Amino acid sequence: MFKAEDILQERYQLQRQLGRTAVGHQTWLAIDLQTNERVTIKLLAFSPQMRWEELKLFEREAQVLESLAHPRIPRYRDYFDLDKNTGGGVPWFALVQDYIPGISLQELLERGKRLSEKEVRAIAMQVLEILIYLHELSPPVLHRDIKPSNLILGEDQYIYLVDFGAVQAQAAVTGVTFTIVGTSGYAPLEQFWGRAVPASDIYALGATLIHLLAGIAPVELPQKDSRIQFADRVSIRGDLLAWIEKATETAIEKRFRSAREALETLRTGRLRPISRNIAAVSSGHKFPKPHDSLLRIERSADQLKVFVPAGGLRRFNEIFKIGFLGLIVLYWVLPFVSFFSIVLPGIGSVFWGILAIVLGVLCGTQTQISCDRVSFELARKILGITYKREMGINPEILDIFLQRTGSIFQVIIRSPDRIYNLGGALSEDEATWLAQEIKDWLRKSAMGEEI
Repeated sequence: MFKAEDILQERYQLQRQLGRTAVGHQTWLAIDLQTNERVTIKLLAFSPQMRWEELKLFEREAQVLESLAHPRIPRYRDYFDLDKNTGGGVPWFALVQDYIPGISLQELLERGKRLSEKEVRAIAMQVLEILIYLHELSPPVLHRDIKPSNLILGEDQYIYLVDFGAVQAQAAVTGVTFTIVGTSGYAPLEQFWGRAVPASDIYALGATLIHLLAGIAPVELPQKDSRIQFADRVSIRGDLLAWIEKATETAIEKRFRSAREALETLRTGRLRPISRNIAAVSSGHKFPKPHDSLLRIERSADQLKVFVPAGGLRRFNEIFKIGFLGLIVLYWVLPFVSFFSIVLPGIGSVFWGILAIVLGVLCGTQTQISCDRVSFELARKILGITYKREMGINPEILDIFLQRTGSIFQVIIRSPDRIYNLGGALSEDEATWLAQEIKDWLRKSAMGEEI
């Protein structure tokens, strides 16, 4: 068996063993005596226990690596076999690559390291750059085993993609059976059916990001409808949350179409993302609009407009339901106001003017909500004149819920740093219907469903 200081092929001197992934598989750090550079040597034993598919994958890895040229993929250097005398009675195959000094993301996780959102975004972008290169080759090259242990954070602080032992050098073709490879928790379902596609690598990247953010392997997280449930384990911006959710969709057609699209979306945040709470709204039972409601909605595939009428008398009545203490205050305050209105007409006029303005705003404000695939805007109006605008972006919507004040209800949009009140003085049925309609439009818009 091999040991440190052994020299293979009269050129490569073994230094230390880096890993033993399975019986008959070894990885060594070695010195290339011709160049005095460090290299990585992967060894495969041609033993009776070895499955034929293992040799096929090993040879395919060597062939594919020899054809690749990317600064973040270890460079192919050599491929050779060793006879029984050298390999302890068993023939061995050897693949030599550049050595990448650094640490795997799996090792960081095992040390208890939790990566920040900024670090995870940077990792995702770097891996996507590599995937763009691989997937846009002719034919496309699929890695098929992206996971934390196969991503190396180099000493130069760049991410490197290693271990192409599961690589597939052609796109999946109907009716063709491929060797089933991948790691549970990171590989999507179609890959275990032998039908990997470029979107399969994107899924594995998404699952890897979940592990980096949550500190828990995807296979250990709960699942619902074959989707990884992780939103409650992480604290990240809505656009990244939605990006990962889309990347890890069970259905291939719901994921990003390409690594290039995934990278562009991650950079710009233009995903049309929404939170898991909104995305989970059932499209089954629909709550009907109350027949006497003055709420009005206009919708299309690209825009949703909601018109919330002023609260009017319903809001006025609620404001003045102030209880016994409020009546006592009014009992003492109003006589003084009336007195000063007579003695000092100017002060009384100012008071009643201010009161009229306040009541006008509280009871007479109409709200118009305009929402497109990226952002939303609330316009507050009195007598058709806009006096206030509030804006937000869809990626940061955490939830849409009802708020009750006495007998009236309002719909609230919540983001990480603020709350948007949609105004009005709605009945419970109206508010329930309105929240449902907004959620449903956002869900369909984000999922690309017909509206």
